[in-house]
Amino acid sequence: MRFVLFLLLFVSNVTLFGQSKSSSRIEVTDLLQIKTSGKPSFSPDGKQALFTMMEIMADSDKKGEFNYITHLYLSDLDSKTYRPLTSGKYSISSPSWSPDGKSILFSRDLGNKSQAYILNLAGGEPVAVTSFVNGISNPIWAKNGKYIYVQTSISARDYMLDSLLNKLRSVPSWSFEKPKLSQNQTLIQSKSNPDGDMNEIRAYLFQNEKEKKAKVINRLNFQEETTTTGEINITLVYQLAIEGKLSPILINNPMDRWAEFEEFNRDYLVIIPADSTLHPDRVLDNQIVSFNPSTKTYQSVIQAKGNRYSNLTLSNQQDWLAFIESKSTGVHNGILKIKSLIDKNATIISVPLDRVITQIKWDENGQRVFLIAQDHGGVPLFVFDLLTKKLNQLTDANAGILGFDYVKNNFIYTKTCIENPSELYTNDLNGKNEQMFTHFNEQWISNKSIIKPVKKTFKNNKGQEIDYWVMKPANFIAGKKYPMLLNIHGGPSAMWGTGEASMWHEFQYFAAKGMGVVYANPRGSGGYGSDFLASNVNDWGAGPMSDVMQALDLTIKDGWVDTSQVAVSGGSYAGYLVTWIVGHTNRFKVACSQRGVYELSNFMGEGNAWRLVPNYFGGYPWEKIPRNTLDRESPLTYVQNIKTPLIIFHGENDLRTGVIGSETLFKSLKILGRDVEYVRHPGASHEITRAGNNRQRIDQMLRTFEFFARYLDFTK
Repeated sequence: MRFVLFLLLFVSNVTLFGQSKSSSRIEVTDLLQIKTSGKPSFSPDGKQALFTMMEIMADSDKKGEFNYITHLYLSDLDSKTYRPLTSGKYSISSPSWSPDGKSILFSRDLGNKSQAYILNLAGGEPVAVTSFVNGISNPIWAKNGKYIYVQTSISARDYMLDSLLNKLRSVPSWSFEKPKLSQNQTLIQSKSNPDGDMNEIRAYLFQNEKEKKAKVINRLNFQEETTTTGEINITLVYQLAIEGKLSPILINNPMDRWAEFEEFNRDYLVIIPADSTLHPDRVLDNQIVSFNPSTKTYQSVIQAKGNRYSNLTLSNQQDWLAFIESKSTGVHNGILKIKSLIDKNATIISVPLDRVITQIKWDENGQRVFLIAQDHGGVPLFVFDLLTKKLNQLTDANAGILGFDYVKNNFIYTKTCIENPSELYTNDLNGKNEQMFTHFNEQWISNKSIIKPVKKTFKNNKGQEIDYWVMKPANFIAGKKYPMLLNIHGGPSAMWGTGEASMWHEFQYFAAKGMGVVYANPRGSGGYGSDFLASNVNDWGAGPMSDVMQALDLTIKDGWVDTSQVAVSGGSYAGYLVTWIVGHTNRFKVACSQRGVYELSNFMGEGNAWRLVPNYFGGYPWEKIPRNTLDRESPLTYVQNIKTPLIIFHGENDLRTGVIGSETLFKSLKILGRDVEYVRHPGASHEITRAGNNRQRIDQMLRTFEFFARYLDFTK
């Protein structure tokens, strides 16, 4: 009897465990549980750290809607504790320590325009220190702690006409490219009168533009992310004293178009266009200069024809400058370079890392540079020693360091990995003592079945080594056959892998629904060097297709994939490649294309990412050789071959790729009588699946699964 009772209890527990395991699969609404830590920063004494945490919260005013909310946290390194410093429905950004470590500067969005706030850690509420009409961005402390810098934006034309801002009546050295009119005639000062003389008529027309009755476009880059504009915005950089009631001081001439700046002794190191006489949309090169605020003059520091510069990072002693040098056109990775600001004849040092570098940080003594960079599906932390000229990797290549700080031989960083999409960790200089610091996602993830991808490699038909990852479906049983999803990344220069956070939930969701998932970094991906990055130039279709298809075929060889139940999906460039693939093979049972590009000649006109056309295809649609290539490489050229059922997604306001191509693709397939469905998300931009409306993010994922379920059998 005891044995029978034990057996019954055992079977019951096994059954309950199985049910628990089944119920613990990742669900679509788990997207709302993910909390994302932002880049941390140590206090000056290294005992505390600031960081942000973004969560998704229900909108109290709109049922069924969810908002992104980012709050500021303060952590104590000794006690390993942390607490929020801000709360409520308004988000903060750009936090930084005052040089004495007693106050924190950040920007806060109160639902209209962001302003700068200072929080005294001795007590009290954050105090607003700016009230700019257009709001501010990028607040930072001056090195002496007596001032802060903020930036605000205004249209160049409004600045020219503002007698308070533009007391010297400055005009740009570049033309607004208004045909037949000199730039001085754009200074409309006449009375507005539709029945008056030409100047009064122009004033009337200008007033209509101001009041949004007309949108006049003369510029080349008129497409933003979600709207079009004929205006050219310029940046005003202000210095504000944090004590007293002194008015903000404008330190730059906004017409000079500062991109970045760093305090440098009593001057500033600044990035400005290489040619100030060219229209902002026409000049791609820029230069690093030294700006003297007293004389308002510039002195060149670094400039080379065909190059752009970014990521200015000064050492603490201001004797070294680190920066990224990139080619202005073509397909290349930027190179991290280091220049001595003491010895003008010293050779500029190039760091031997041909990768996309996302953050740079000097050590206290200016002897080492720490950096994070994309590499083979991960984003490790590296250190470069100026004395030995050696570069060493400090952290695991399978994870992704998304933001870090360093002080006194210690690191703190936010990391993504398969086990957890985002937490803060601490580590030592050797990278061998990593410890999880926060636990925002740990609790809810502990009740979920997380599918771990297995990384594999193969050599493609160009002899390149291709990384790919395979995820088996949840509750995988050997001997059974399962549907498979081939998921493709965009860019085309993006990189997927276990160190990339944006697809964590989507991959887990489809695996939880009973599908295998395979994804790869085909030729043209980031994270593998400039040669690999440029290996899809003039070859967006056939070459990358062969790589992702080989990853799929090698996965099928493992024996558990139902080859009659295979789907393919991807967004942006991957929307292009999905459509190219189904125009060249009927192997897939169903396909999903998101926010893609389908006709490359039209893409040059409808998308703000149009420079991909000359960079990848060597010219423009009106030139014979590039036009032939664009026609050959456009998926729409092969639309009559598409027999695979296809669901097409596009954000209504997506101007990065534009919607005309997706509309043309849908109409074409509809005319041809193919199985096709077209979904537009109102108000959505190109970033819908990563940073868009959360209800729409869930909608798109569910609609994809529901469409797949019409053609795939998930019951076997």
